[in-house]
Formats: sequence, structure tokens, C-alpha cells
Amino acid sequence: MRREYIDYLKDLPINIRLGNIIEYPIHWKDSIEILFVLKGAIKVGIETETNILREREIEIINSNEAYWVKSVEQDNLVLIINIDPNFFERYYDDAKETFFYTDSSNKAEQEDEKYQLLRRYLSILLFEVVSKIDDYEDSIEENLLEMMYHLLNSFHYLFYEGENLEEDEEQLERYHRIVKYLSNNYMNKVSLQDIAEKEFLSSQYLSYKIKDTFGLGFNEYLNQIRVEESTKLLLDTDRSISDISDEVGFSHVRYYNKHFKLNYNMTPLQYRKKHKVSQRQLENMKKITYFDLEEALPYLKSYLEDYERYNYDNRIIKLDIDLDGEVIDEFQRPDLIDLGDISLLLEEENRRILEEIQVEVGFKYCLINRLFSDDMDIYRGKNKRFINWTRVENILDFILGLKLTPIIDTRFVEGHILEDFISNFSYIYDRDVSTWLNMELKELNPYFLPYDINPIYDSMDMVPYIIHSYTHLDNRIVLNMMDEISKDIELNNDTFFGGNGIYTNNYLKKPSYYAFMLLSLLGEEIISKGDGYIVTKSEVGYQILLYNPIHIEEKGIYGDREEEKPKERKISINLYNMKDDFQITKYDLNKNYGSSHDKWSYLGSPERIDNWHWELLKKYVHPDITYYYGKKSIVFNVLTTVKPNGAVLFLLNHV
Repeated sequence: MRREYIDYLKDLPINIRLGNIIEYPIHWKDSIEILFVLKGAIKVGIETETNILREREIEIINSNEAYWVKSVEQDNLVLIINIDPNFFERYYDDAKETFFYTDSSNKAEQEDEKYQLLRRYLSILLFEVVSKIDDYEDSIEENLLEMMYHLLNSFHYLFYEGENLEEDEEQLERYHRIVKYLSNNYMNKVSLQDIAEKEFLSSQYLSYKIKDTFGLGFNEYLNQIRVEESTKLLLDTDRSISDISDEVGFSHVRYYNKHFKLNYNMTPLQYRKKHKVSQRQLENMKKITYFDLEEALPYLKSYLEDYERYNYDNRIIKLDIDLDGEVIDEFQRPDLIDLGDISLLLEEENRRILEEIQVEVGFKYCLINRLFSDDMDIYRGKNKRFINWTRVENILDFILGLKLTPIIDTRFVEGHILEDFISNFSYIYDRDVSTWLNMELKELNPYFLPYDINPIYDSMDMVPYIIHSYTHLDNRIVLNMMDEISKDIELNNDTFFGGNGIYTNNYLKKPSYYAFMLLSLLGEEIISKGDGYIVTKSEVGYQILLYNPIHIEEKGIYGDREEEKPKERKISINLYNMKDDFQITKYDLNKNYGSSHDKWSYLGSPERIDNWHWELLKKYVHPDITYYYGKKSIVFNVLTTVKPNGAVLFLLNHV
């Protein structure tokens, strides 16, 4: 039998093999097969078409397409991926009726970005099959589904048949319906007039468009389908040529012979004599040697370097935490925020932002800049005696009401203005406000970022950087409340330009906001600390903060050197000496939960976010929060995964 059936990997819709192919005679499979040449070159014949595939080139053979393979260079190495066509049909109804096509006629064609992405998907699938790391089955199905949609959107067979059909959805659907109809009814009497009526077109117009789209007239195209289908009957049955001619829809064997010879340069009988052999002979003709799949990985390294699970250490990191252990240090939460240009707080929306920050983070001190600027309407009267403090008082009332202590920048401010400020506000607030002007910042040990603008400030890279800085380095990073745009900043969009705020200038929370929020939820006493984690306690219970300790050095943040790619960390925590039951709250911060920048990237990094998407980003981009109950146990286990550049916080509150 020339028909072959694929044994897929257990519980998966895929099989992958690595082979050296010298010869594989004509056959067809019940699967979609992808050939990815890693080394050397092979010749592939699919139905009536023959191509040579060289290193890095890809060929797709659709389900039930007859094909053969021969070596061009005997020292070849080919990755052979078989995909169950039923898999994609679970997600896309017309999957089995859709065919895919790669262009192997021009080497430059396969340097296109869509081929690069296809190579990456194939490399990921191989890596997951070989490594079998945590949840690899889910990862295989997820990446396989993404790849199938990539094939649908970039390698649809009609994109190659008809010029610009990918840009005309209506026409694409029309010709797909026609090909689908012909593929399912080629054995019957098929009329161009009948199809034209179904499509509400004239037969003359449809005839012209089919010729223009496929390069063949209607009857030529239909007869080509019949001829290609007949090869399976010629090789897999002993039926007569006349019966086969009738079976595939030719009205007379003479026409069958004529069209077969046009496509294969020989008659059906000659084709059968040349290719039909016994099963034993067929097996002897197959010259293919299979190798361990791991041998393919070195050829695919370049496609996997940015894959987060590549080189993932397949071990569980185990932490043993004694909740009754001694306090080893004190933890000081983030306490200083830079409010930037204070005139921003004259606007109600900016006040709402600061109120939310204080509810979720709760800073103690705030840096105030340009309090004595013209924007604050500080008018100087005759003899410099009268100054209008209305706006300043309004803002200071607001800040003090949020339990923030102001630290006011007095550089380049005239002495008499400062004297008037101290005199006026010491009376109003019944305290010595000169401390707001002369506070020694170094007592708070602040750490300011060396650059005002850097693309990294918008991204998830800031999460482990900020957390590690506070928990292990005592670098108390101070960020602005909000990004501020000046005329010197070159913008390519209206949201993300690398400002050092924890909010974008249009009120979206950045990942750095949530890094500060998680830190603010830690307790005052540290009972355990190590690589990528800290455990604290407070009156209400215990707090466990986990993060990815890779990519946290400042040189890495500012691009001075290439850092190791972050990977997932699977962590098992054993908690000993539980005295109570716990109500457990888990915060999971990663690129899918809590990163407005990543969500914006998923939208295609638009220059301007429309109102609908802006509302979604504003309301629904936050850490994933789950709750569960922890019963008092001799050993209580917590198992979690920390995503690349992510963080996970467990709050264990006494019941």
C-alpha cells in the first residue's frame, strides 16, 4: 500500500522525526507533512510538480497528496513533521478543505519573514518534544495552533494561485469554494455553468477569472485534479485503466490517456509499469535512516534563542520556609515618589491617579518640583511683598490629606519667596514647614535612575529590577508619578516613549507600578531571603515574594552588555510550623497580567490607542489575583511558576 498512516505522539496531534533521506518512493499520508531541510539538499516531487529543497528550505505536503523524495546530496538531514488534520478542524471548520503551499522555486522567497516565523514554530515544536519540560503537551498544542493559523494566513494555496487574493477576502472565499467543490466532485459530471450560477456570475466571466487565477482553463484544471487523483488508484489497486478513467470522472479512457500524458509525460499504463511494485519491493526501495531528535537542536538554536522555555532547567526549585524562624532583618517598603511638575496636580485626573497610588502603594514622602513656578500663579506685588499662595495651598492640602510629607525643591528660588512661604504655611499648618525645604534626601537613601528616557522603563524588565533593588541591594529606586513629555522627546506613538513614570502620560499603569505595589504589601520583618525570593511577616500574617533573578543588573537594564535570557522558574515552597489556618491571596504579575506595554504590543504597537482599547487597557490590565484557603498542616506546600521577568506574591493572612 502506498497510503501511509501516522502514529502520532501519545495524546498529541503531532509526530516529528529526523532523517537522512536517500530515496522515498511515491506515497501519500493521512496527515499534513512538513519537510524542513537542516543540512544538504533533497528533490521532492508532489503530484505533477518537482522542486529541489536546500538547507533551511521548507516544503508542505497536504494530506493525501502523492509525493516522492530523493537525495540531491546524500549527506542530508531533514526534519519531518506530521500534523493530524483533525487537530486544526477543532478550531477552524474548513481546515480539511484548506491546502497550504510553499514556494521552493526561488531561494530568496523563503527568506521572507513569514518563512522565518514558520521555522521558529517548527523549532519550538521540536524543542518541546525533545525536552518534555513542565506542561510541554500544553505548550505543543498552543504553538501548533498558532502555527496552523500562521499557515492559514500566510501560506494559503490560493495566495500563490491568484495575485493579490490575500487582500480580497471575498474573492479568496469564492475561489476556495470553487476548488473545494471541484475537489469533492471531480468524479462527477461538473459543469462550469452550474458553478457560475452558484456564484451568481456569468459562465464567460467565471471562465476568464479561473484562467486568470489558476493559469489553467476550467476543464484543464478539473482534468488535472482527476489525473492527480488517479495516480493513487494506479499504484494502490489492480483496477483496469478503463475503470480508473471512469472512477475519476473522464467520459472516455481516450481523454484520460491524453490528459494524463499532458501532466506526467507518459500514459497511465506506462506510469503503472514504472512505479507499481509489490509491498516487499516498496519497502526495500525506502532508503531513509532516522536519528535521535536531539541531533536537530544545534541546527535550530538561532530560532530558539528568544524562546522563553529554551534551555529551561527542568528542575523544581525547592524552598523550605520556617514560619517560626528568627527575624533576620527589617524590610523597609518603598516610601518616596517623585511627583514631577507639581502643576500637574491642578488637574482632577492627575489627583485621582495619586489617590490611587496612595491606596495601593502608600508612599510616605513625595518630591515636589516647580512649586514656585509661574504655573502655580505666584504673583509678585509691589516691593515684592505680596505673593499669591492660593494654588500652592490647594495642592499642599491635597498632598497632606493623602498622608504624604512633601520634600520641596528650592533650587533657583528667591530667598524672600521662601521666607514668605515658611511664614505663611507654618501659621496655616501650625508646624515648622521649613523642614519640607531643607530635608536631607540622603537620609531616605534614594536611588535615581541615570537616564530620564529609556525604552526599558515601559517594559516588564523593570519588575525584577525594582524588586531585587529593594529586597537585596538596598537601592531604593525613586520613579516619577507619571511620564512627562517635553519638546525634546521624539515620539513615535502617544503612549510609550520610555519615560521614568509608573504611569504613562495618558494614565495607564506600567509594570513598575505593580512592582512597587507588591513591595508595599510585604511585612516589616524578614524571616528568609535568597536568590529570587524574600519572606516577611507582619501582624496579619506572612508574605512570600518570588521573582526571576535574571536580567536585574543595571548594566543589563541599560543595554551595556547582553544579559542571559530570562526563563520560567517552577518553585515548590514547603512551609513549616503553621500555627493557624491561612486565607491565601496570590498575585501573579507577568507579561499577560499586568503589562500594558505587552498588551499594546499585541495590538500591533499602534501610534494611537483608540478609546475602546484604551479603556480595556486601563481597566483590565492588572496582576492575576486568586484566593484559596490553607489548612494548618505539618508541612504546607505552595507550588507556583514565575514567568520570565515576572513576580508572584503570596499573602498568608491568619484566619
